[in-house]
Amino acid sequence: MTYLSIENVGISFTRNGRTNEVLRDVSVKIAKGEFVSLIGHSGCGKSTVLNIVAGLLKASTGVVLLEDKEVNSPGPDRAVVFQNHSLLPWLTVRENVSLAVDKVLKHKKSKAERAEWIDHNLALVNMTHAAERRPAEISGGMKQRVGIARALAMEPKVLLLDEPFGALDALTRAHLQDSLMEIHARLRNSVIMITHDVDEAVLLSDRIVMMTNGPSATIGEILKVDLPRPRRRLELVEDPTYTHARAEVLEFLYARHAKPAVAA
Repeated sequence: MTYLSIENVGISFTRNGRTNEVLRDVSVKIAKGEFVSLIGHSGCGKSTVLNIVAGLLKASTGVVLLEDKEVNSPGPDRAVVFQNHSLLPWLTVRENVSLAVDKVLKHKKSKAERAEWIDHNLALVNMTHAAERRPAEISGGMKQRVGIARALAMEPKVLLLDEPFGALDALTRAHLQDSLMEIHARLRNSVIMITHDVDEAVLLSDRIVMMTNGPSATIGEILKVDLPRPRRRLELVEDPTYTHARAEVLEFLYARHAKPAVAA
């Protein structure tokens, strides 16, 4: 059953009388609880698709529907986690999450219920111990955990992740990937994630949407990842389904849609 539908979406920008088509005829249907990754070379419009779904950009053509309702502006039903955590430095970890909860759930939960909900979401990302610290007092990986907790605390129908682990070291990234899989298994949110990392896409996703190069980028291929959950990275290293999916994505990116060389 379709939960989120991106239908024939395209977007163009005009500057100084010249129009540049960024996306053309992007269509994908996402089920409730499905984890979908968008992958492609820089400039292929991945983040543009995400921003259209978030309501931060308006498509020139096509439509985005969430539960059959048109998406045309930002809303708490779609929470975004960016590569930059965007935490307010003068607030504690708890206060950063509380800011979102009080804004979105003020009329749905009492003050005591909101406080309990904040604690619940900090526990989900293993940040209870640092609840009273400020962003300058915690690591980059911990800041991203807080960003994820803040997004989840808004009770979104769709979680949108724009390369959330891209600036982290490999070990921290792996830990957060494992945490994200555990959270997704528990909450079953629909998730769209932008990534450049092939292994990350295969490990986390139910389907991988592979984008062609821009301008006028579109969906080149969609790969279903038939790996049972829960997934454990060490067990997947020599799994034939995993290695085949990884090879399919690499072949698409570096053989059929290699990034064009930049002219000197």
